[in-house]
Amino acid sequence: MLYPAIAANVAVDLAQRGGLIMVPVGLTALCAVAMVGERVVWWVGLRGRRDPARLEAIFAALGAGRGGEAEALAADSRDPVIAMVYGGLRHRRTSLQAALQVSAGLVLQQAGRFMGALDTIVTLAPLLGLLGTVTGIMGAFGSIGQGELAVEKVTGGIGEALIATAAGLGIAIFTLIPLNYFHGCLARLQFVMEAAGTQVELLTDGKAAPEA
Repeated sequence: MLYPAIAANVAVDLAQRGGLIMVPVGLTALCAVAMVGERVVWWVGLRGRRDPARLEAIFAALGAGRGGEAEALAADSRDPVIAMVYGGLRHRRTSLQAALQVSAGLVLQQAGRFMGALDTIVTLAPLLGLLGTVTGIMGAFGSIGQGELAVEKVTGGIGEALIATAAGLGIAIFTLIPLNYFHGCLARLQFVMEAAGTQVELLTDGKAAPEA
């Protein structure tokens, strides 16, 4: 319990020495941590919901012309890929392709949640740090020639500038690494869903009306 207390004291001290700019920097850091944590939980949960064995069983049923059985297999699955297939099979007699696209879009929208906000944080955090650098140096130069405490004020202003810069860069680095990972996960999920949708279309194309 000693190390977290020391880390908290250090963080508070740096925030105080970083000046007023550390308020928006701190809020940006909290938002980044919350969104990254939520995305990690979502992607871990997605991995646990995947059911490739059932997906293959659905493809086998479609290949044999048993559309009703394939739809029944997909009905209660928590796998988002199978949920997309189910959304398409429900409308296979009308517009299979459009239904697959709509179902896939809903899943990909959930998968891409907070991506834009995290990308904004990657850009915003260094800019806030740069703003802190400017204000800190302005304060340091404004203290020159103001008596015997001028040296302390100058060094304090430079320290404020460096702390703000380091904080902004740290937030951007912390956010950029998981953001790129999430983009990779999203691209892989999109590829898997497109491949599954194409396979469903190929297996149902030209076949007679599926059996109930």
